Amino acid sequence: MTKVLIDADGCPVVDLTISIANQFQLPVLLLCDTTHNMQRPGAETIIVSKGADAVDFVLVNRVDKGDVVVTQDYGLAAMVLAKRGFPIDQNGRVYSEENIDQLLYSRHISKKVRQSGGRTKGPKKRRQEDNEKFEESLLMLLSKLIAQ
Repeated sequence: MTKVLIDADGCPVVDLTISIANQFQLPVLLLCDTTHNMQRPGAETIIVSKGADAVDFVLVNRVDKGDVVVTQDYGLAAMVLAKRGFPIDQNGRVYSEENIDQLLYSRHISKKVRQSGGRTKGPKKRRQEDNEKFEESLLMLLSKLIAQ
């Protein structure tokens, strides 16, 4: 059975994701570290010790083929794709084999710029349209998966 896993540390669509997953009667797992301990009705919370990528590794070890993962982390998305899961970001972009290499490359270039003292743009302020796009994309993705 498909489940929905949320990389919940800093995720702005936790409640929206739970609401949508519950409409499909899908189990939801929130994964966060000890500094972001969160409990939500309709979801199971898994708290991981704080550490670099600790949540990512626990999450990817719980992903099964066909699961949906909400994350803004390109590296985690790549691991989810390797396990034949369906990663989606908080703005509704579904990661795929077609876009993940370019996203990882742009992350690498941005890191190099920052390491050399340069600056890169941060994320734009979140708007209601971002939530609407996420909701539309997640509904479409779950509908497609349930129909299979």
